[in-house]
Amino acid sequence: MSEETKFFCDIEAGTCNLPTHSQTALKNPGSAPEQKISILYFTDPICSSCWGIEPHLRKLKLEYGDFFNLEYRMGGLLASWSAYKGNDVKKPEDVAGHWDQASKHYDMPIDGDIWLEDPLHSSFPAAIAFKAAQLQDPNKALTFYRRIKEMVFLEKKNITRVQHLKTAALQSQLNPVQLERDMNGPAVTDFENDVKLARSFGIKGFPSILFSDADQQSYLLYGVKPYEEFEQAIQKWNPLATKKPINTNYLNLFSYYPTMTTKEYAVLTHKNKAEAETFLNQLFELDRLDRYRSKSGYLWRLKNTI
Repeated sequence: MSEETKFFCDIEAGTCNLPTHSQTALKNPGSAPEQKISILYFTDPICSSCWGIEPHLRKLKLEYGDFFNLEYRMGGLLASWSAYKGNDVKKPEDVAGHWDQASKHYDMPIDGDIWLEDPLHSSFPAAIAFKAAQLQDPNKALTFYRRIKEMVFLEKKNITRVQHLKTAALQSQLNPVQLERDMNGPAVTDFENDVKLARSFGIKGFPSILFSDADQQSYLLYGVKPYEEFEQAIQKWNPLATKKPINTNYLNLFSYYPTMTTKEYAVLTHKNKAEAETFLNQLFELDRLDRYRSKSGYLWRLKNTI
């Protein structure tokens, strides 16, 4: 893929964009409440706005997951710096400050120092690795995708490096040898098809979430929006869609999401961040949770889990 790219991330709009983004005019939703809604989520492993939207997506899955099918599609945010023609960001070091700003804006831990210490040359290898993981197991691929995002945003690991991708595969119960093999084979084609699909919808910014039904009626949510807009999109297709109460017992939540940031836990439990962090720290002191401390916040997991 030799297309020249330039992107910029607009924190206020909640997007990471490719050149000349224009939102496609989409049809009004139909009315087929008996069918599940199809959702295509166009994203990228190094998209800070996509990391910022994680609390909303996790909440949506728990509250309305019975009413939709969600597919992750790669958007192809950064092909290479040699092809990059940026305005606000001209070189990898410029991303560091942006990521630190995004961390504060989204209240999600992000450490921009990776762009000073071991900058990524592209987002494509990690995206292709996700497509390779999908070839093995679609569910484990989501675990893998979450893991590589934790690596890059919190742990300052350069996820263009095969050793980190293979480690994430092992931690996700995938075959790392097969992952590497597929990254040099069918996963490349799958990735290119995802990017072509995104362009066919006029999508050049992320996150972009496309809701559609069996009659090809479509609705696009672009960027990080208030959670209520996600609910409204679900209910446009299915007015009978009802919110499932979330069991906020910490053991239940960690059974669904083995790792959570403080913000994610706060959103799922309807606590403010200070209350959530106090409670999580209490569990840590009781030796029930482990935590990883990044420059700008914690990642929590049950004790003795990967």
